Amino acid sequence: MARALDRIWIRFGLWIAATVLVTIAILGASVMLFSELQYRGFYGSLPENVQQELDVLQDRAQEDSPRAMQIYGQYWRGDLLFGEKWSLLIGLLVCLPFGLAAGFWVSRFVTLPLASMAEAAQRVALGDFSVRAEPGRERGEMADMVNDFNHMTDALEQLERERKATAAAVSHELRTPLAVLRARLHAVCDGVIPADGAEFRTLLDQVEHLGRLVDDLHMLSMADAGGLSLQTAKVDLAVLVQDTVAGYASRLAEHGIVPELDIGQGHVWVHADPDRMRQVISNLTENVLRYARDGAWLGIRLRSDAKAGTAVLAISDAGAGLPEDVCQNLFQRFQRSDNSRSRATGGSGLGLSIVHMLVLRQGGEISADSSARGGTRFTIRMPLLAADRRAAASAG
Repeated sequence: MARALDRIWIRFGLWIAATVLVTIAILGASVMLFSELQYRGFYGSLPENVQQELDVLQDRAQEDSPRAMQIYGQYWRGDLLFGEKWSLLIGLLVCLPFGLAAGFWVSRFVTLPLASMAEAAQRVALGDFSVRAEPGRERGEMADMVNDFNHMTDALEQLERERKATAAAVSHELRTPLAVLRARLHAVCDGVIPADGAEFRTLLDQVEHLGRLVDDLHMLSMADAGGLSLQTAKVDLAVLVQDTVAGYASRLAEHGIVPELDIGQGHVWVHADPDRMRQVISNLTENVLRYARDGAWLGIRLRSDAKAGTAVLAISDAGAGLPEDVCQNLFQRFQRSDNSRSRATGGSGLGLSIVHMLVLRQGGEISADSSARGGTRFTIRMPLLAADRRAAASAG
């Protein structure tokens, strides 16, 4: 019953019904009161003997007898029917202000949250995302609607903050390589720096950095717009991990990083886009090369979790680890643990955002915590194919 009363249309109907009933009661009471006043005036104008006779008739319940009608006809001043109409008119005049006041009050009470939402929507349309609608004492559907509106405003405010932060970060990221290109090209034109192969290599590195940044931003914007295409297929994650890490063998050896692969003996089949999954593994490996090379270790472990029905891929390093404040917003765009160090190593702060987006778009999950060697461990969970899930369960 309490849940039914939370519905706005039920409560509104009850309010209207109560208003109508009270109005009818006031109308009836007004008519009865006016009739009683009329009767007392009529009774007071009767001679004493006629009063006594009328009392006797009323005691005998003979108010409608011919003698009673004769008395009314002889002593009643004015038209009896007109008196009833007058009493009805008086009752209506008394009820009308009450009915109007009650109707306006009920309407105002019910629509107050809507008025608050309308006012808040106008201010939001003008760019003020700090305003919130007030539910008042409402509950049920109306309160839920106001809360949903406020949640929507919270999301808009958060998006606006992210938009401004992204715009500022993008402009900053583009300014740095452009400033380097401008300065070195001016130096080449002025003859300060020789236009040799080494200088062209430096300029090309800056251009490639700009290209990577633009490509990353394009991918994230396509994902936000729902236009990122995924060519999903049956993928053996174990083979994919081996091939991707093998492509980094020379760069890992160049930085003295020893890869340690533990991918088990069997196949781990998932339904995913192989190119996107390769990009995920590559970005996490690049993250180790840029920020955790001092640890000289890269650990990759792949297992099938039969109970959860997922493939679990863990990529760990032995670097300095991540501060707690960074871990809380690790997958946000342009997030860095050390701005100067990140920029020196060529990072744009978008790699982990892309990893997070690609994993989620393929139905997986990703988290980060500390590794066994004090660095960072990224754990990716992807749903196993049905057949591989049954095989893992039977093996378990």
